[in-house]
Amino acid sequence: MKSKQLELMVGLFVVLGFAALAYLAIQVSGLSGSSSKDVYQIQARFDDIGGLTERAKVSIAGVTVGEVDSIVLDKELYMALVTFNIYADVENIPTDSSFAILTNGLLGEKYVGVSIGAEEEYLTQGGEIYDTQSALVLENLISQFLFESTQGD
Repeated sequence: MKSKQLELMVGLFVVLGFAALAYLAIQVSGLSGSSSKDVYQIQARFDDIGGLTERAKVSIAGVTVGEVDSIVLDKELYMALVTFNIYADVENIPTDSSFAILTNGLLGEKYVGVSIGAEEEYLTQGGEIYDTQSALVLENLISQFLFESTQGD
């Protein structure tokens, strides 16, 4: 009888351990899907998003203030149209702010950094950012460097 109880306790412990690991994996990966924060959406167009993905962070001064909601191709301008979910408690982003696609570390994940402007009007639901800086693509830099060095010979 004690053997059965011990086996049951060990089994329960293992199941709870796997459930805790699964919960942590979902929380760390950002796949939880349900966000309890209120948001408003704004859009921006980029020439090259260079690997930016949906759910990438949007940050001001290193503090996360939102995330990328969707990325689609603007078929008229042939640019990436990126929609952002900005947390509702960050309601004072000036309309002349600049959004740049940056890399976390040398080969890290892409995120969007916001440089605050000086305008007295603020972004609201459906607003659009016009001052954008596309991603710095390492392959393009290398090819430019190689092309320039071969022309100099």
